[in-house]
Amino acid sequence: MTVRHDGITAEWLGYATLRLEGEDTVVYLDPGRYGVLTGEWEPDTPGVGHPEARDYAPQDGDVVCVTHVHHYDPDGIRRVAKPDATVVAFEGIDVHRTDRDLDRLADLDYEVREVSMEADLLVDDVPVWTTPAYNDPDGPNTDANGQPYHPEGIGCGFLLSVDGTRVFWPGDSDALDGHAELDVSLFVPSISQSFTMDRHSAADLAERMDPDLVLPIHYNTFAALEADDEAFAADVASRRVPVVLDRD
Repeated sequence: MTVRHDGITAEWLGYATLRLEGEDTVVYLDPGRYGVLTGEWEPDTPGVGHPEARDYAPQDGDVVCVTHVHHYDPDGIRRVAKPDATVVAFEGIDVHRTDRDLDRLADLDYEVREVSMEADLLVDDVPVWTTPAYNDPDGPNTDANGQPYHPEGIGCGFLLSVDGTRVFWPGDSDALDGHAELDVSLFVPSISQSFTMDRHSAADLAERMDPDLVLPIHYNTFAALEADDEAFAADVASRRVPVVLDRD
């Protein structure tokens, strides 16, 4: 399923992977991981709403954005990026801090632009802004030692303007001060029950942000991310904010 909104198309491909297409530009956010682009993904719980896995390698992306190391998948990037694509990645991605065998950003065969949590740049005629993305140390998304799963400085969110339509993917983050002040047309929050804002805080944020449309992603990929997307959609709609689900 492809969602059409304000002159662009948006498609959730699984996990945190989002494809945006304008008239002449294709942008991907956080492509890959967990077999969602290789055809290997299977749900932990039958019947959960999530895009089906497929062997997906169109190599049509002009811009590929990566929020943090948990979503960094070099194979996923290679599957979606054109040979002359630009990769926009958070500057703090350190492959030595993961148990996965990953190529460094510097070893990718693309132009790579590393960005901070508060960057403002133009990439292939696409205005890109970054936002902080982290879990509140006093909030629910902490481990057994009380440490945030995503401490401040681990990653960023992305606000993009594709053909003038502003799309906001906050990344793996709680709802933070300042998110609601952004001028957003298409809001694509995580609604998972763990690690990020859940469906309740995402709905609260959607009401305060008042975008033209909400499209949730990053849920139901595995058990810890399972969420009731229909309840989320009903909650957001009850607040008079347009919402759509893109899933099988």
